[in-house]
Amino acid sequence: MIIQTTNLTKTYRLFEKEAGLQGSIKSLFHRKYTYKTALSDFNLSVSEGEFIGLIGPNGAGKTTLVKMLTGIIAPTSGDLSVLGYYPNKLENTFKKQYAVVMGQKSQLFFELSAGDTFLLFKELYGISNEEYKKNLDYFIHLFGVETLLNVQVRTLSLGERMKMELIVALLHNPKVLFLDEPTIGLDAIAQRQIRSFLKEVNETRGTTILLTSHYMEDIKSLCKRCIVVNRGMKIYDGSTEAMFDRYQTHKKITLSFTEETAIELPQNCVPVEQNPLKSIFMVPLDISQEIIYKLMKEYSLSDISIEEDEIGSVVERIYNEGQVKR
Repeated sequence: MIIQTTNLTKTYRLFEKEAGLQGSIKSLFHRKYTYKTALSDFNLSVSEGEFIGLIGPNGAGKTTLVKMLTGIIAPTSGDLSVLGYYPNKLENTFKKQYAVVMGQKSQLFFELSAGDTFLLFKELYGISNEEYKKNLDYFIHLFGVETLLNVQVRTLSLGERMKMELIVALLHNPKVLFLDEPTIGLDAIAQRQIRSFLKEVNETRGTTILLTSHYMEDIKSLCKRCIVVNRGMKIYDGSTEAMFDRYQTHKKITLSFTEETAIELPQNCVPVEQNPLKSIFMVPLDISQEIIYKLMKEYSLSDISIEEDEIGSVVERIYNEGQVKR
């Protein structure tokens, strides 16, 4: 196994202080602490070449897990091995074998061009000239960013910057790539490009990828296996397709009307937002086509959109069912 954890647990000690000067003075003599368990008895096994989706609501423990797997923070208890190393020792031989991309944190230097940043990382990782040129040519053509190499990073769009983040992360041929919300804030076109890029890297280079995302399409299109985390516990570990077939029970329908309309929702539909010009509601998956066809015949519509169930809703159903797999 390329990643193995056993009963991995992370507990934070949080300092609490009453507001105001009096509270500050009191805390000098009598400190009050609370404890929060971010991850509890977490077991994980990942084989080489897998592409795994890690999903769950905000605060579930996903980022804490990634930080422990990369050695950024140490676990409170439990066993942990990544590529045969204990991550928190931060050995250079280990750090050269993985890469991390976080959608909300950049490793690029905004005052430099992307090309300068690539050269800097070449030296940091000790990449040979031949390997550097081969990898850089491959990635810039794959992403179509040849004209952006000499442009200052701060002038790039969010989508262009994220492409550069991925190139930087993959220049040294890491065996494991950790991705934390890599498509956050990107438009639909950029998201598709990122997905296509990641899929090719996984399939052609055999890079093991662990992806956390709140976007349903990221998980469904890339990850054959997914792990659901909630309140620090693993509550599902298995086939992505099987999970969505079982727990994605509704579609979200948005109807926009050409004029003010009082709509009567069919039975089994759950309203989300209702006003004279727009109606948003949830409809059971198995009867969604029938209801959409019926509404399109009965009402004069200016627009209609159909969205998949949000990941948060899927996670909530799994959690409520009490299906815990460790």
